[in-house]
Amino acid sequence: MAERDYYEVLGVAKDASADEVKKAFRKAALKYHPDRNPGDVEAEKKFKEVAQAYEVLSDADRRSRYDRFGHEGLSGVATRGYATSDDIFDAFADIFGEDSLFANMFGGGGRRSRGRSGRRGANLRCEMTIEFEEAARGCEKSVEVRRSARCSACGGNGAKAGTRPTPCRGCGGRGVVLQAHGFFSIQTPCPHCRGAGEVIDDPCAGCRGTGLVQEKREVKVRIPAGIDNETRMRVPGEGEPGSDPSLTGDLFCDIYVKPHAFFEREGRNLFCEIAVTFSQATLGAEIEVPTLDGPSKMQVPKGTDSGQLFRIRGQGLPSVDGGGKGDQIVRVSIEVPKKLSERQEELLREFAKTEKVEVKPRKKGFLDRIKDIFE
Repeated sequence: MAERDYYEVLGVAKDASADEVKKAFRKAALKYHPDRNPGDVEAEKKFKEVAQAYEVLSDADRRSRYDRFGHEGLSGVATRGYATSDDIFDAFADIFGEDSLFANMFGGGGRRSRGRSGRRGANLRCEMTIEFEEAARGCEKSVEVRRSARCSACGGNGAKAGTRPTPCRGCGGRGVVLQAHGFFSIQTPCPHCRGAGEVIDDPCAGCRGTGLVQEKREVKVRIPAGIDNETRMRVPGEGEPGSDPSLTGDLFCDIYVKPHAFFEREGRNLFCEIAVTFSQATLGAEIEVPTLDGPSKMQVPKGTDSGQLFRIRGQGLPSVDGGGKGDQIVRVSIEVPKKLSERQEELLREFAKTEKVEVKPRKKGFLDRIKDIFE
């Protein structure tokens, strides 16, 4: 089933401002939020749909790519997707703030109320520059990431060896407290334990009670063949650790591709320019054209004009989603010789006579002028 247009999903025009996009998402998200529609599977689907649309249209780079290429333009570009309750909280926190009334009323407590047993690790970001040929063929690169790791001295609980964190007295270990706001009772993070549900009386010296220490880690990033410049890739599970191994954050890597000295890229197609001589363009010839896979033969037909385009099928770049290779487009330019031998000039003058066109007279050399004087 084809995906709906993101602008249609949010009900905004294609030239809508960032504020209009945010306002439309807030309205739709509040309407379809699962907490307001318990047990309504269709409402949950619509909520995820508007959240996905907002994620793309609220990001200037992804919105530009979507405007140019549609849903296919987002292939290979990392997206979060709002499939979990943590992600739903993120969507509301982006608009209202993590500690706002709306964020806590409609899903905010989902992440914070679980304390240490439900905290997701933060995502990390890195940048990588690769060669054009590496982007065309795909490659595996390593990047060094500085991130947190569980403290080995305390096992990640932050308490000194031989001791354990104790339940917070302020919230009874729940991590949240109820605050009255008129007719509403709002659930907010406990100010004593900051939502952890636990208090460390004797902190670990190795991590100072945080349960985490800094480490440098080498992460391998598998780059697919055909990746485009300025593509963001997601490497799952290589971000900051969460309270549980399944809640580790992700690493988002921005890939930059160096330009090529000979080829220019447009989507999956490659463009290049090849010079041919006047005689080759006039009489036709078989020439050798460089491609990413090595030299390839190409026929130049008789009467080829300068600027004429020729297509070499299947010599472009592969699609990252496995959709096949593009083509190589060759632009022919006719090279005009700067110097001619006497014989070449003589032949060209003879040819010009057959065309009955005016050309500049032959410039006499020094010996020719001496001959004219004594004749």
